[in-house]
Amino acid sequence: MLTADAMPVSSPQLDALASEAFSGVIRVDRAGEIELARAYGLAHRGFDIPNEIDTRFGIASGAKAFTALAVVSLIDEGVLRLSTTARSVLGGDLPLIDDGVTVEHLLGHRSGIGDYLDEDAVEVGDYVMPVPVHELAATEDYLAVLDGHPSAFPPGERFAYCNGGYVVLALIAERASGVPFHELVEQRVCRPAEMSDTEFLRSDELPGRTAAGYVEIDGAWRTNVFHLPVRGSGDGGIYSTAADISSFWQAFFAGRIVSEDWVAEMVRPRSDAPAHSKRYGLGFWVHASSDAVILEGYDAGVSFRSLHDPGAQLTQTVISNTTDGAWPIARYLDDAASVE
Repeated sequence: MLTADAMPVSSPQLDALASEAFSGVIRVDRAGEIELARAYGLAHRGFDIPNEIDTRFGIASGAKAFTALAVVSLIDEGVLRLSTTARSVLGGDLPLIDDGVTVEHLLGHRSGIGDYLDEDAVEVGDYVMPVPVHELAATEDYLAVLDGHPSAFPPGERFAYCNGGYVVLALIAERASGVPFHELVEQRVCRPAEMSDTEFLRSDELPGRTAAGYVEIDGAWRTNVFHLPVRGSGDGGIYSTAADISSFWQAFFAGRIVSEDWVAEMVRPRSDAPAHSKRYGLGFWVHASSDAVILEGYDAGVSFRSLHDPGAQLTQTVISNTTDGAWPIARYLDDAASVE
């Protein structure tokens, strides 16, 4: 196992920036070599347990790419199609979803369905779940929070980032395959990518070597256990390590998760997203002006960004167990790599 002391390259400026307040892990890979790997802060504040470079962290919406890949793998096998309608799988559930919404609309955030977790309408540190969070442990449990949200616009009309759409995708994948969604991601994404430390964990029974997420409330640091579903689903909530994320990028672009034709299709920009300063494909953010592909996650006690530039053979991953901790570090790395 690589330790912080063994990292090949050190940046005094980056170290000074991270030492101020950052809690998490920074890793940079270039041309198949680890250029930087360092951990900062505490995984558990109550017991002064430090973060290590192999600590597992929640990555919030970074998991949307895994959901998309599980769905696309089912499309590749003929179990689903991009044109499959949500209604054909959901039956009478979630009746406010337009009958014309397809898997492709949901993958590309162009479905127009009402969102159970509208990021423009809530503060990330709020207690936003309308049901007790411990009741959201399996994907079918999410029907209770997905229902009752009218459509915002007709399917296909425009891009609008939608958390609920990715939980609907998880429901569709689970029902179409007959395999529970969490197992589907493990079988079809984590296993071929050799991501042995990546799993949908329960926040109320985190195992060793796993960081609790922290939110600053009224001047005190508290865990995010009451803020988020106890176990994530299609829109986020998986736990991973910086090393596993690097393995993911290598496996994805090598065609080991889905075929290289599907890789190209998933990272092809389909929508401009100026409000996010990026573009979007199917499950992946795409840099506004380059071929770099981005995973990003942001929630109470979680911030995560991983950028992979296949041309430069560069991967930059910042993963933090605080709400905003990843962003100053990610900006520094972007500037250092001239990726803006």
